[in-house]
Amino acid sequence: MEPRSYRMVISTTQDYVATSANAERQLYDWLADKRYDTSALDEGRNEIGPNVTLDHDAASGRDGAYTRWRLRETRPGNEGTWQSSLVVRADHREDDRRTWLQVDIEHRPASAELQPKRANTPNLAKLLLNSLDAQDGMAAVDASLAFIEPDDVDEVIEELCDGDRRLPIVVATIPYGQDTAAWTEGVIEKAFAFLPGLAILYVLTPEAQSAFNRALEYHPVFLGGIRTYLPGIDLAWKPDAHRHPVMSRSTVEANPRRAASLLASLPQRLALRQPLPAALDNLPIQRTRPRPATQGSEVEKLRAENQTLISMLTEAEQTETAHADEISDLRSELKGTSDREYELIRENDDLDTELRRARREVRALQIRLEQAGQYELAHSPADEPANHPASFEELLGRMAELPDLVFTGNAKITSELDDQSVGNWVETAWDALLALQDFAEASADGTAGGDFRSWCTKPPTGVYPFSAGKVKMKESDSVGNRGSWRKQRTFPVPTAVDPSGQLYMEAHLRIGGGNTVAPRLYFYDDGPNTGRVYVGYIGPHLTNTRT
Repeated sequence: MEPRSYRMVISTTQDYVATSANAERQLYDWLADKRYDTSALDEGRNEIGPNVTLDHDAASGRDGAYTRWRLRETRPGNEGTWQSSLVVRADHREDDRRTWLQVDIEHRPASAELQPKRANTPNLAKLLLNSLDAQDGMAAVDASLAFIEPDDVDEVIEELCDGDRRLPIVVATIPYGQDTAAWTEGVIEKAFAFLPGLAILYVLTPEAQSAFNRALEYHPVFLGGIRTYLPGIDLAWKPDAHRHPVMSRSTVEANPRRAASLLASLPQRLALRQPLPAALDNLPIQRTRPRPATQGSEVEKLRAENQTLISMLTEAEQTETAHADEISDLRSELKGTSDREYELIRENDDLDTELRRARREVRALQIRLEQAGQYELAHSPADEPANHPASFEELLGRMAELPDLVFTGNAKITSELDDQSVGNWVETAWDALLALQDFAEASADGTAGGDFRSWCTKPPTGVYPFSAGKVKMKESDSVGNRGSWRKQRTFPVPTAVDPSGQLYMEAHLRIGGGNTVAPRLYFYDDGPNTGRVYVGYIGPHLTNTRT
């Protein structure tokens, strides 16, 4: 499930007293802007509006101090309760004596049948960021974006590699030929709308782009794209690039608001899933109840007490439901991880089997060459094939070289992979098409002897090989039975294949993995009928239970 709640965790070198006073001022300004009564707030529960309460508790001692506020809004139209929390915490047992702040916003539905609403960045978080010298490791955390100039590149590289960093660093670029100020205001600021407090926001100026991408050889960003650099980056390890997703210029420019939602999803999930700092994790549970009625008859006081107990019971039920939903989400993520681990193990076994077979074949050929007196030729390195396309756009342009394959998909989606491509995605896709071409010929002749996975598992002599571990001939029942997901996998075909002009394709190939793009190629074998294999899609991973 997509993350619904918002969480900001930052620290400051300001002392606890100054930070608490500042946080309280920003909280009161935020509440006043919402037209709530802040004239006489005290510790405990405060009624600051119809069906709106503000709980406040604080404590201090030898080991540290904290102050905490919790706003609960059960207003008409909320379909439940919006709960907002602010914590200021100093743990004197820490060596660096930082003051921590945590902001949480979550929706608690009125009934189990309703889904929680998604929380976006609250104005409270922006007020705090604008009034504090907030930090995440070595980096400053601001509500607004900052520009990376050439002189800033080395400092940003240090921030990227900082082992204490908790927040993602999101770097946007300016396309060549675009005015920096106009592009920033018209596109990037809109795309960054939901990220304050969830990430460190940078815009890479054109003047700094070359130096930045040289330093990040395996993790570059350019051409108007936006890249999210997660904590724990390893700039010297090429496979690590898959962990840090890139959003293409076309995606950002086409719909900046949708891009903003997509960009915020991963940082929001990271904020909710990673453990809290020890200083915030060891706080006691906040338990505040309304003050007892002091006026009226005994019956009125009992009624008020009864209403209080009902209110507390409702609050407890909402908390229990929220925790149950969180546990359910974690179990789903764990199951998805386990399923993916199983799939990777199976793919690895297939690849290992293929590698062993290939080594045996190579050794057999070497022995034949040695016996023929060609010892030097037998052990000289093989030349790398030089005929692979350099891009997905070029790959589409060369489909005519594969006469038994027909691409019916969206060329724009495939070409956009060039803005996000990492590693050997283009080469893998071309290898897959070459293998499908050989299979399509055999399928049309009736000599394929099975489906494409079987063909790849035991390829006939002389055909172009492709890893069987990357081939999946069916989708799961959960995908096939869900209308929206099935529709994503329904692609155009000639009416000779299906009278409707479209077909649900299940067979697909794994072109790449490791990040949020993880491209796939979907195809349909119609060799026995039209004598062709139809490629309906080459593009980013489509929605399933784990995306």
